[in-house]
Amino acid sequence: MTHAPAATPKARLLIVDDEAAQMTALCDTLEDSGYQTTGLTSANDALQLLRERSFDLLLTDLVMPEMSGIALLRQAQAIDRDLLGIVMTGNAAIDTAIEAMQAGALDYVLKPFKLSVILPVLARALNVRRLRIEIAQLQQRLREHVAELEAANKELESFSYSVSHDLRAPLRAINSYSSILMEDYAAQIPPEARHLLTKVTDNAHRMGELIEHLLHFSHLSRQALARQPVDIGLLVTQTLDELRKESGNRQIDMRVGPLPRAIGDPILLRQVFVNLLSNAFKFTRQRTPAVIEVGSQHENGENVYFIRDNGAGFDMQYAGQLFGVFQRLHSHSEFEGTGIGLSLVQRIVQRHGGRIWAEAEIDKGATFYFSLPTEPA
Repeated sequence: MTHAPAATPKARLLIVDDEAAQMTALCDTLEDSGYQTTGLTSANDALQLLRERSFDLLLTDLVMPEMSGIALLRQAQAIDRDLLGIVMTGNAAIDTAIEAMQAGALDYVLKPFKLSVILPVLARALNVRRLRIEIAQLQQRLREHVAELEAANKELESFSYSVSHDLRAPLRAINSYSSILMEDYAAQIPPEARHLLTKVTDNAHRMGELIEHLLHFSHLSRQALARQPVDIGLLVTQTLDELRKESGNRQIDMRVGPLPRAIGDPILLRQVFVNLLSNAFKFTRQRTPAVIEVGSQHENGENVYFIRDNGAGFDMQYAGQLFGVFQRLHSHSEFEGTGIGLSLVQRIVQRHGGRIWAEAEIDKGATFYFSLPTEPA
């Protein structure tokens, strides 16, 4: 058994005109054209009916004895904010019709009516009404979604602090008891046991670092962006000065090219360069000399910055794992780290509306590229 498709509901029109003959003729004509019409000659009766029933469109005469069409439209939209109004007027009152549109009417039609003119006006008004309702529904869903996200973020923040506290307590106990054993019972501990105990302590310290970095990652992921013009060249110079001091007497060939300004959060962008340049210093540790280059290029209307080194590099078949949390392409015995740094860099760049990627080859270095919004001219 087949079912006929449901009929599309007819649009409901409320027609108000103190001239009964014209009102009746218009109702009959529009009924024949597929609309559901209700006609009244009193503006006050129309307002009372709007309190009891809903309509899609209000067609009102502009000049009526009880109140003007403009006054009727204003009071009607106070009752039903989704109701759209169309005023009807003679040629002599076009200026007043335009005034009605400025007061909230969507359109106007001239008397005497022509069906070829009024039907497109009604169709356009109904489309506008439908779009307005859909937009209002989307905005409401967006507000609900934002509220849900804010609630989820608060729960995540609470969870982060709870995990931090709950994990730190046993770690402190492990470190404390291990230190007591090493200091107070050193003479009684065999060398192999002392070696194992040192491993326990080292791993407890490493777990502490992982917790700290994970919390840092969680915090920066939620931190609001304070966008402003950023002097990338100055930011890189300051970062390199700090890293050189920490690197001691290493022989490093630093090459810094022109770096255009960007729009972003200076604190978060500093974190990007600190993490990427720190990696370049770390993974070139076995190179003499180490070569680290910082530069930029303009591609497809955006500034792309890069940091290139001649260090350990990596196999490009694992490039998809680079930016995952706790993902590492080198063992901890080769290069220290927690695997959070690049995840943090990617999150910051993406929050700025940019993208990040890398190119590398084993033992031939790596290049990290990322884009940032440009500063307006």
